[in-house]
Amino acid sequence: MYWDERNECIGPEDLARLQFARLRETVRRAARSPFYRAKGLGEIEVRDLSDVRKLPFTTKDDLREAYPFGMLSCPLDDVVRLHSSSGTTGTPTVVYHSKKDIDRWTDLVARCLYMIGVRKGDVFQNMIGYGLFTGGLGLHYGAERLGCLTIPTGPGNTKRQLKFMKDFGVSVIHVIPSYALHLADEVEKLGIDPRREFPSFKYALLGAEPHTEETRRKVEEFFGIQAYNSYGLSEMNGPGVAFECPEKNGMHIWEDAFLVEVVDPVTLEPVAPGMQGELVITTLEREAMPILRYRTKDLTTLSDEPCPCGRTHRRISRIAGRSDDMIILKGVNIFPMQIEAVLIGIPGVGRNYQVILESRGHNDHITVKVEIDAHLSIDDYRSLEELRKRIVRELRDEILVTPEVVLTEPGGIPVAQGKAVRVVDNRTT
Repeated sequence: MYWDERNECIGPEDLARLQFARLRETVRRAARSPFYRAKGLGEIEVRDLSDVRKLPFTTKDDLREAYPFGMLSCPLDDVVRLHSSSGTTGTPTVVYHSKKDIDRWTDLVARCLYMIGVRKGDVFQNMIGYGLFTGGLGLHYGAERLGCLTIPTGPGNTKRQLKFMKDFGVSVIHVIPSYALHLADEVEKLGIDPRREFPSFKYALLGAEPHTEETRRKVEEFFGIQAYNSYGLSEMNGPGVAFECPEKNGMHIWEDAFLVEVVDPVTLEPVAPGMQGELVITTLEREAMPILRYRTKDLTTLSDEPCPCGRTHRRISRIAGRSDDMIILKGVNIFPMQIEAVLIGIPGVGRNYQVILESRGHNDHITVKVEIDAHLSIDDYRSLEELRKRIVRELRDEILVTPEVVLTEPGGIPVAQGKAVRVVDNRTT
């Protein structure tokens, strides 16, 4: 059994005392790093939790500039692992972990899994990438900590994924949302009933890329399972930062390990409770590389409403987008999640899409490529044209810009092995 009732149901006063003690230790430890020492961190006195606002923000650019050892707060001999953030170009961002850091990270992931019902004896198939990317190893260690039979298949090779799910009675998978939809496509093509083919399948953990509630429902309804939203980022360990409980009304962010703020991404001032802003996180237990007030760029809201599950840690809402992946087109701010939310609600639309931005003359142009549902005939031109016009109309109503919509047959848009490449920006600067 893995259930940390004392910490998961901790009262607000006890939590505040715990956070304050850990924040002071974190600041003391961070001041040992060349990066924070140069920021004058050793001269800042933390007298209560509100003093977190005296501390400097940290950004991904800061981590790049501090590469390779500028963020390190302990001797290199005490470091047992290094991870690098996925999708980085140029100078990478690296994160160091001591043995205690790895153990604590594993505990947090195991806490997440136990919360949704995963137990010793479950068979866990990990379809997320391993290596420098934190998603694979993070969930792998947590599943093993619970005693699950853990299968590190990694991404891709869909036929083998499905064979292993069937042959080994897999009950839990960890998968990116776009690949979960691709699995559904492949099962549908095979003409098999997923509930009979995979009778042990109970849970899907969806992470690594933003997705809509409609995407979750499609995965759940197709396979007859429960799908849970996971949140993490390499700079804060990886998976295990926040996770949905069975209530599925936001993700509990583990406040005994992370100090959370939500700020206006422009003014950097705190937003009112329940208002959307940028998530800012400070590590509270990291030994090798503590990070202060990290600007995640992820847009969310923070709720302190009591959760029926009994856990007292506050919840963040599903990530609405990123303050730095916002598309500005003809003066209009657009988030890719807005486009996905429209597409997934239209009958006849398949499970994959891509947004292409390009310059035409002196104007920016947006094209949305959309796969059609496998049940539609590509020869039924009238129905396809009606579908295309509906997509144009509903997207225009949502994003306030009229896109060009191109329909493709199922499989016409390549499936990414990692995070789905939803936006391709070919505009000239």
